[in-house]
Amino acid sequence: MADGRTMGRVPVYFVLTPQFMMLDMAGPAEAFRVACAKGAPFDLHWVAPSEQVSSSLGLPVAGVSPLPSYLPEQALVMLCGVTQSIVNYALPEAQQVVNWLRSTVGSRHQVASICSAALLLARAGLLNGRRCTTHFTLLERLRLQAPLARVEDDRIFVEDGPILTSAGVTAGIDLALYLIEQHAGPEIAQAVARHLVVYLRRSGQDPQLSPWLAHRNHMHPAVHKIQDVISGKPDRHWSLPELAEQVHMSVRNLTRLFRQHAGVGVVDYQQQIRVTFARQLLENPRHSVEKVAELAGFGSARDFRRVWAKFDPVPPGQRRQQLEAA
Repeated sequence: MADGRTMGRVPVYFVLTPQFMMLDMAGPAEAFRVACAKGAPFDLHWVAPSEQVSSSLGLPVAGVSPLPSYLPEQALVMLCGVTQSIVNYALPEAQQVVNWLRSTVGSRHQVASICSAALLLARAGLLNGRRCTTHFTLLERLRLQAPLARVEDDRIFVEDGPILTSAGVTAGIDLALYLIEQHAGPEIAQAVARHLVVYLRRSGQDPQLSPWLAHRNHMHPAVHKIQDVISGKPDRHWSLPELAEQVHMSVRNLTRLFRQHAGVGVVDYQQQIRVTFARQLLENPRHSVEKVAELAGFGSARDFRRVWAKFDPVPPGQRRQQLEAA
């Protein structure tokens, strides 16, 4: 689909090894659980080399399923990091996971590592030729264990093809929100972020923040409602009086509060959302640039290109060529 949503159910496998970081598992798992409650197509599974796994908090997790011998094509594998990775990744259970990754995970699967779990991907050879990252204290070890990879510093997470790696701990929640947006759409990702009172973060070196989740790091309910209204119907041109009526306030007050809390003007925010929607429409080769402009709610292709240029220096036609070549 043009918006990147996955068709069908997505099985998500959380892979645990001894002394796994509880937050590495619990943070993303809660994000996926909330997403499921809001209609997202995820089926959650917890797997490990043994039926009971010790955690970083000393609390064992029992009743864990064995590592599956087969993964469905749309499977998403989430590898949780551990404490004292030098010691705990020397255990036989960690090597079992490495062997499982080599024998079971393929190009049709998504694999996401949290914190030190990138080291397991390195040992399995899955980072060769790819960009990746991990917790800042482990970057040099990752470079040694993945000499064919491009290890990037100061990143919240890095996506390279079907492999995603994150800096770990709370960055795992950012990664989960990104994956939820990919598979279930921006509206559910926004709803999950609001429920968890956390919004996607990126460092300065990362690619541009997803506009569906940008400018959301605030607590003002009326501003969130306006953002929901705009992103819920990105092809509609909302006037300021119409938006102000949605939250029963004056245009002047809405304009002031929106900029104060979202850090951007209402019009600029609406244009950014519509350009993002148009970028998704461009992925459909059957739509001309003129048709994309129409479907995204622009008055003309000229108006579309003018607004597009405010947020993307690459013209729409050239951007489509890049998307097709990716």
